[in-house]
Amino acid sequence: MNKTVIIQGSSKSNGNTNTVINYLNKNSDFDIIDLKTKNIGAFEYDFSNANDDFIPLMETIIDKYDTIIFATPVYWYSMSGTLKHFFDRLSDLLHYKKELGRKLRGKSMAMISNSGANDLKDGFTMPFIESANYLGMNYIGDTHAWFTEDGKEINIDAKAKIDDFRKSF
Repeated sequence: MNKTVIIQGSSKSNGNTNTVINYLNKNSDFDIIDLKTKNIGAFEYDFSNANDDFIPLMETIIDKYDTIIFATPVYWYSMSGTLKHFFDRLSDLLHYKKELGRKLRGKSMAMISNSGANDLKDGFTMPFIESANYLGMNYIGDTHAWFTEDGKEINIDAKAKIDDFRKSF
């Protein structure tokens, strides 16, 4: 299979995260899923959100892809709330959808973040790395992109990092 999907976890579908994704995917090798277009509720201990888009989306991701790249802006030194909801919902795969969750084992995960400057703080990648470890996935790396001072385009040094990152897939 060896197919890759980019999960866009931004609260703005056509913002800087999307610009970074489009640069990463300039050869259109990867599929893209924009979480902003999905109805995914917060994790609930009683699984009251079981009928939203999360489980069908995960079934598609697990069946179709070997590698998942999470793309997120940096909001308050962390992943976006949109992506955090998605990560919290992975708990569904550890409780009432265990068989589905077990199918993540052996798949690969990566992450690309972005902000206005080259200022990613230590520890930002920890939730991604540890989630991959916990789920039995292979964490294959990450990179951070930032924008020019005017905010209109990806910084040239960040583009070089994205180009290097892309070679992992």
